[in-house]
Amino acid sequence: MIALSSKQVLIDGRTQAATLLLEQGRIQAVNPWGDVPAGYAHHDCGEWLVMAGLVDSHVHINEPGRTDWEGFNTATQAAAAGGITTVIDMPLNCIPVTTDMDSLQAKMACLADQLWVDVGFHGGVIPGNAPHLPAMIDAGINSFKAFMIDSGVAEFPASDMATLDEAMPILAAGGATLLVHAELPPSNSHSETPADLASYQAFLQSRPDAWELDAIAALIELSNKHRCAVHVVHLSSAAAIDLIAAAKAAGTPITCETCPHYLTLAAEHIPDGDARFKCCPPIRNQANQDRLWQGLEQGVIDFIVSDHSPCTPNLKLLESHNLWEAWGGISSLQFGLSLIWTALQQRGLGLDVLAKWMCENPAKLVSLQHRKGRIAPGFDADLVVWDPQAQQTIDANNTYHKHKPSAYEQVTVQGQVHQTWLRGQLIYQASDNQHFTQQPKGVALL
Repeated sequence: MIALSSKQVLIDGRTQAATLLLEQGRIQAVNPWGDVPAGYAHHDCGEWLVMAGLVDSHVHINEPGRTDWEGFNTATQAAAAGGITTVIDMPLNCIPVTTDMDSLQAKMACLADQLWVDVGFHGGVIPGNAPHLPAMIDAGINSFKAFMIDSGVAEFPASDMATLDEAMPILAAGGATLLVHAELPPSNSHSETPADLASYQAFLQSRPDAWELDAIAALIELSNKHRCAVHVVHLSSAAAIDLIAAAKAAGTPITCETCPHYLTLAAEHIPDGDARFKCCPPIRNQANQDRLWQGLEQGVIDFIVSDHSPCTPNLKLLESHNLWEAWGGISSLQFGLSLIWTALQQRGLGLDVLAKWMCENPAKLVSLQHRKGRIAPGFDADLVVWDPQAQQTIDANNTYHKHKPSAYEQVTVQGQVHQTWLRGQLIYQASDNQHFTQQPKGVALL
C-alpha cells in the first residue's frame, strides 16, 4: 500500500494538494495532502505535478515480423519515459498483420517479459477478412483499422467502399469502432514523379486536402447507413473540420484525432529532402495548423495521439534526399507530453485540456474510460510525475525508441517526466543510473 503526495495533483482538470492512496493496483482514495493512514509507504513528490498516465491509442509497434523497425520492449520503454502508461498497438506494420485470430495469437505470443506499460490492440479490416471479425470482437478487440489508400505495406491492402460496406454492419453489431486512414484519391488520379525528389512542397501537393475531405464524406455516409461508429485517425487537413462538426451535430457516431506533428510543425519550415518530416497525410501549412487547434478547442477533434510510425534509418533515405520513395512516418512516442505542453502554453491553454486530449478521451475510444485516463477512486493507479517548468532538449542519447532519428531532434521543450507509475508500481524514474524497474510490469489489455 502506497500513499503518493504532491502539492500539485491534477484531478478533473484542476490542480490541488492531495495524497493518493494506491492499493492492489488501483487508486483507493484521494485524501487531503499529508493525510497518510498507518501502514502506507509514503512517497512525497513535493511540487512536481502528478496526473493520470497518458493513453496513446495510435502506436505502430511492428512486432512480430518487422521488429527491426520497432518492438514491444523498446516502444513501451519509450512510452514509460514519456509518461504514457497505456498504448494501443496498430494492426500493421507487423507480419502477420492483425486481421484474424491466428495473427492475433501470433502477436500475443511475442509479449512475455516485454511490456513496460499496458498494451491494447486494434484489429484490422482488409478485403476478404470480414468473416474473421466476429471472432476477434469476441476475443476482446473493439476497434478495427482500415486504409482507404495504399498503406505502404503489401500485407495490409486498402479497403474499397464494398469492403467497408461489408465490415461495418459486423462491427456495429459487435459494438466495435472502425478506425480509418481517410485519404481517398480520385479514381483517375495517378502519381506523377516530380523533377525534384527532395521538394517538400511537391510532396505536399501530391496529397491534397480534397483526398481527406472525400474520404471523410464517404465514411459519414456509410456510418449513417450502418450506425457504425467511425473514427478518423491522424486528421491532417483542417478543411475537414466543418464537415465533421456538421456530422456530429446531425448525430453521426464519428470521432477524430490529430497528432503532435500536425500541431507543432508547419510546411513552411520543413527542409527539403529530410524524410524525418515525411508522413501521410502530410504536414500542412501554419494556417492549417492554427485551424486544427481551433478544432480541438471546439471539441470537433477529440484528442491527440502520436501515430508513432518508426522504421529502420535506411528506409528514410536521408542521404539520397528522396521524399518520394522514403518511408512515411514520424517517431514521436516518447515526446508527445512535452511537445504538446509546450504548444499549449504558447497558445494560452492549460493542463485541463492536456488531460482531456491526451488521457481521458483516447481512453474512451477503446472503452477504457472506466479504468484509465483519470485520477479517481477505482481507476488504475497509472500516474505520471513531472515538472511542467523544466526545459529539456530532445536528444538521441536520451531516446528509447529503437531508432533515434526524429523530426524533433535537438528541439527544446518544456516539461520533464521524473516518474511513471503503472497500476501502483514505479516503472520509470529519471536518474543517473537506473531508469526502469527490474522487470516489465505491463499487461495485455483484452
